[in-house]
Amino acid sequence: MNQTSATQTAGDSKPVIEIVEQSLYEVRKHIYPRSVSGPFASWRLVFVVLTQLLYYGLPWLSWNDRQAVLFDLVQRKFYIFGLVLWPQDVIYLTLLLILSALSLFLFTAVAGRLFCGYACPQTVYTEIFMWIERKVEGDRFARIRLDGEEWPWSFKKWRLKIIKHALWIAIALWTGFTFIGYFTPIKELSANILAFSLGPWQTFWLFFYSFATWGNAGFMREQVCKYMCPYARFQSVMVDKDTFVVTYDKMRGEPRGSRNKSENQAQKGLGDCVDCSICVQVCPTGIDIRDGLQYMCIGCGACIDACNQVMDKMRYPKGLVRYTTERAMLNRESNQSARSHLFRPRILIYSSIIFVLISVFLFSLFTRNPLRVDVMRDRGALAREVDGRYIENVYRIQLMNSSESPMRVAVKATGLPDIAVLDAGGKVIHSVVIAPASNLLIPVKVSVAINEVISGSHPIQFEFRGLEGEQIRSRDEKSSFIVPR
Repeated sequence: MNQTSATQTAGDSKPVIEIVEQSLYEVRKHIYPRSVSGPFASWRLVFVVLTQLLYYGLPWLSWNDRQAVLFDLVQRKFYIFGLVLWPQDVIYLTLLLILSALSLFLFTAVAGRLFCGYACPQTVYTEIFMWIERKVEGDRFARIRLDGEEWPWSFKKWRLKIIKHALWIAIALWTGFTFIGYFTPIKELSANILAFSLGPWQTFWLFFYSFATWGNAGFMREQVCKYMCPYARFQSVMVDKDTFVVTYDKMRGEPRGSRNKSENQAQKGLGDCVDCSICVQVCPTGIDIRDGLQYMCIGCGACIDACNQVMDKMRYPKGLVRYTTERAMLNRESNQSARSHLFRPRILIYSSIIFVLISVFLFSLFTRNPLRVDVMRDRGALAREVDGRYIENVYRIQLMNSSESPMRVAVKATGLPDIAVLDAGGKVIHSVVIAPASNLLIPVKVSVAINEVISGSHPIQFEFRGLEGEQIRSRDEKSSFIVPR
C-alpha cells in the first residue's frame, strides 16, 4: 500500500510530495523450533499417538459385519458403532456441535488453549511433520544452516529435501485416504485404489485433503494459528485471572540478563531470567512468552520444559515460566491455592448447560423410536369406485427401520367402519417386514364400503405396531380418506 504525504519547505511555494511504501502484511520469518524434552513434551507425544490411533484406526473397526464408523452420504445413513442415524436425525448432530462448542469454552475458561496445544489437527500434524524434519535434516541450527545461503544446492541438500518431502507426502496421502474412508467403506476404497478405479469425487477429495495436510503442516504451520484460526481471536473473552495459562513470572525474572553460573544475580541486580532466548527457540509459533499472554500462544508448554532445564543448569528454582493463573502469579500463590478459585460463576454456568444438554441428548438417544413412518396420498388418483361396492384411496407408505435388526410391523387403518388396508394385488395387508437399517416404500389401497360412508373428506389414522412386544416400535400417522360425490 502506498501512503502519500505533502511537505512544504521555506521559500518554496510548491509542496514536496513524499511517497512512503508500507506493506499491510507482515513478511513471514521462517521459524525453526528447537527440540525439547520434559513433561509437557511427553504429554504432546501422548496426544499425538492417541489422536492418530483414533483417526487412522476407527475406519478399520467392524461392527455387525459393517464398518463401525461410516458417514455414508450415498445411502444417507450415518453409522456410529451400534447407532444408525438418518437425515431426519439432524437434531443429534446439532446437539453434538453445541456440546463441542460449549466444552471448548469450558476447557478454555479453566485451562486455556489445551485443545490447540495438544489435540488440534493443525498442531498434531505440525508436530509429526517437524519430527520428520528433525530426523532428516537435524535440529534447529542444522536446519538453519541447511536453508541458509552459505549452503548451496548440492546432492546432499537435494537428497535431504527430497526424503523429507517424500515422507511428508506419504503421510499426507495416507491422511487423505483415511479421511475418505469415513465417507466410503475403507476396504472398498482400498480395492478401488489398487485397481485404479477411484471415482472422480473420491480422487478430488483424496488429493485435496492430502494437499491441505501437506501445505498446512509442512509450510504454513503457525500462520494457520495466527491468521486463519478464529479461535485464537476470541479466546481472550473466555480467559480471566483465574484461568490456567502459560505465564512468565516477571517479578522473579526481571531484570533479565546473562551471567555465569557462579555469579550471584542478586549482587548484579538481575532476576532469574538469563536471557538465553531458548523459550523463544522452542516455541512453535515463534513468540516470546516473556512479553505476556498473546493470542498466538497455543499453550503447548514447550517454553516451560525449556526454561526448567535452564533453571536446573543454573541451580535456580523451577517455575520461572509455569502453568498457573494470573491471580496466583500476582499474589505469589501456589497452584493448589489457585485451584480453589476454579468453581467460579462462568465455570458453573458452562458446566450446568453442558450437563443438561448431555442428559437431554442421552435420554433422547436411548428412548428414540427406531421406527419412522411417512404416509403420502397419491395425488394422481384421489378416489375410485371398485365393483360398485367399495371406495378406494391410494397411498404410499414409507417405513424406516433405524435399528440393526429386522422389524416386523403390523399395519392397520382406523377411523371409518370396515376399513381395510390392501396391497397392490388387492390382498389385505396384516404386517410387513423391514430389513435392518433400511427403509421400505410400499403402495397401499385403503378400501371402505360405499354404503358405510358419505361423500366428503374423512379423517383416518394409520396404526403401525411392532410385533416384537416393544411398545416403542409403534407409530400413528394421520391422513384423510376422500369419498367422491
